[in-house]
Parts: sequence; C-alpha cells; structure tokens
Amino acid sequence: MSRRVVITGMGVAAPNGVGLDNFEYAIRVGKSGIRFQEKLKELKFSCQIAGAPEIPEEMLSGYFTPLQLRGLNSSGIVYGVIAGLDAWKDAGLTREEKESADWDSGIIFGTGLSGADKFREAINLIDEGKTRRLGSTSVLQTMASGISAYLSGMLGSGNQVTTNSSACSTGTEAILMAYDRIKSGKAKRILAGSCGDSGPYIWGGFDAMRILPHKYNDNPTEASRPMSASASGFVPGSGAGALVLEDMESAEARGATIYAEVLGGHINSGGQVGDGTMTAPNSEAVKRCIKKALEEADVQPQEIDGINGHLTATTMDSTEIQNWSDALGRKGEGFPLINSLKGMTGHCLSAAGSIECVATVLQLKKDFFFGNVNSADLHPDIEKVVSREKIPVETQEVILKTIAKASFGFGDVNAVVVFRKI
Repeated sequence: MSRRVVITGMGVAAPNGVGLDNFEYAIRVGKSGIRFQEKLKELKFSCQIAGAPEIPEEMLSGYFTPLQLRGLNSSGIVYGVIAGLDAWKDAGLTREEKESADWDSGIIFGTGLSGADKFREAINLIDEGKTRRLGSTSVLQTMASGISAYLSGMLGSGNQVTTNSSACSTGTEAILMAYDRIKSGKAKRILAGSCGDSGPYIWGGFDAMRILPHKYNDNPTEASRPMSASASGFVPGSGAGALVLEDMESAEARGATIYAEVLGGHINSGGQVGDGTMTAPNSEAVKRCIKKALEEADVQPQEIDGINGHLTATTMDSTEIQNWSDALGRKGEGFPLINSLKGMTGHCLSAAGSIECVATVLQLKKDFFFGNVNSADLHPDIEKVVSREKIPVETQEVILKTIAKASFGFGDVNAVVVFRKI
C-alpha cells in the first residue's frame, strides 16, 4: 500500500541561526552567518571566512550527558544531534527510556566527513605511541555512521538506522530515502537529515582548489553572492538540518502538527559524461532529475510556485537556471519564484540540502518567500532567462502551494524533492 508522507517536526543548526525560531527570523530578515575565521588566517588560507553555527558551551548540556561530552571532538555530530533532537521534540515525540526499541521509527542521517578534528587528534596520539589514550569514543566519532549511531542511542530507534553520503546532495537524498521507506510501509516515521563538520581540515581542500572567494575577508557578509554577476566562488559552511517524516495516518492519529507533505522526488547521476565532471554537473542529468521528480510527485511544471535552488554563487548558477527553465518549459515572467539560502549561510556542503529543506518547508508553512541576499546585480545570462521580480531581494509575504528543492553534488550527483502545503 502506498502511503502519504508528511513532515511533523524540524530542527536546525545553521550558521545564521540555531533552533527553528532563530533560523526562521534569520532567513526572513536576511541575516548572514558568514564570519571571519581567525584560525584560517593563521593557517594562511586565501579565503578566511566561513559559515559555522555558534553553539554556546552551556547549550551542550541540554543534548549530551557529561559522559557523552567527555572527549567529544566532532562538530558535525554536535550539530546533527542538536538538529535531530530538536526535530524529534518539535514533532511531539518523546525520548524517555523504553524496555524495547521503537521498531516503527528509523534514522537516515547523512554526512560528508565525520569527526575530522577527532581523527587528527587520534592520528597525533597514535604517531606519539599513545594509542591507549584515544578513548572509547574515537571510533564512534570518526566512523561515517557516527551521527546516526549517536541519534539512535538517544532515541531508541529500532527501524532502519543508517548514514548516507553523496556530497552536497546528501541531505536531500536522505529525505527522499526516508520518504521511500515510509511510503512503502516499512516505517511509520524516520528522522532524516544531514550534518557537516566545520574547520580548516574540512575547508582546506576547497581553498586549495581556488574555488572560494578571497577578496571578502574584510567583508564576510557580502562574499556569498548567488546568481550575481560579481559572484567569485562559494563560501564554505557547516551545520545540520533535520526533519521528521511520518506516515500521514500515524501523524493524524496522534494529533501531530503537519508542516507540509512530501510529494516525491528523484535521485540520479550524470555519470560524469557529456558536460558532467567530478565537480561540474551534467546538464542533461539535472534536467532529467527535475522532470522525473515532478513525474514521481505527480506534479505538472506549471504547478511549481517556487524553487529553492542549489545555486552556490559560482559560474554554474546561470547553467542551473537554464536547466530549470528547460526542464519546466518556463521562462521570463512565467518562471517560478526562486531563491538560494547560500547568500546567508555559505555552502554547508553535506549539510546544505537538509538545512535548505528546513528553510523551504518553513516558507510553505509560514507563507513567505525569503529574499536572495547579495543577488541584486544579477548575472546577465540569468536575466536573459528569468524576470527580475522572480528573484526577490527582499522577503515576500506570499502563499505558495508547491516548492521544488534541488541539491547537486561533487561526483555529478543530483537530488530534487517536491513539497506541498497542507
């Protein structure tokens, strides 16, 4: 039996806001979370700015026990646990001790690289002949599935518990994987999302590739410029987003608040052929992913009211816009509203998709469409395809029914999900 899937809870640890209320306020007013990073200057990075959630020490005690905090040195796990537990609580679900596992609830929580700082700490101890000082949690913090393991232990989840990893499409992919499992009746609810570590050991490779902006170290909030003619590369970021996906029948039976419905979506790869490479998308695959997402969601192109794009503030933004136009058969004034969160957060890598899905669903539930920060000077190739009013700079109070969210990642991988207002 095919079941309808809805979102009943959300949590977020983003560079511009930790907690759902703080995050909603930030995206409404265009608050940036991109800041100068002294450590990057010390290490002689060209780009010395980044987006990272600000987590006060006192906040950690609300999510971790003293024993769990002992030796914890993985920012991604910290972000993921905060977002995940907040989403679970927001859904009206509890964390009390149970005699048996919760067989109906699962976790699909992705990441890119887990525990980079912990791994460095471990390498140093091993090289110094102090292996016994690694501690009992070094494996848990550095294994890819560390985040889903942490959350499962805290929530007692007995259904599928796993971690996916598909570069920048990780979070959106996790949501679609959860959707498929619930739709097929294999789970009643799944905590889905993704997280990403912060720090020089995560961002260094991108700085070496020279794809990060280096002229904004004194003006961090102006550096990330999606769809802009003056865009000069993406700003690295980090954080976590989490959503509780649930069988609608289960959600209604327990009187849960419903944010939106997940209508469906699609995941594919461009195979790194044609114009696709390890770092650039195959446009044919992107357009196919969009079309198949609409088909699987049973939505017509004209029904899409808004798009939350991948749009990283690179030269590929205009290509993405053209791909959307071709896939939907819409352009000019007929193009949907479109926005990018990355002007406020930077590119949160493996956490980007889930954080941006939280932002997308908030817009549906709260009847607004956030503005595109630093996008006033549109790239001329984009202006040829989309009317200026479809890329608002300021937040609009508007009722949208259906929004498509896309994430595209290194390795030429794509994910598109379609949400609908209820």
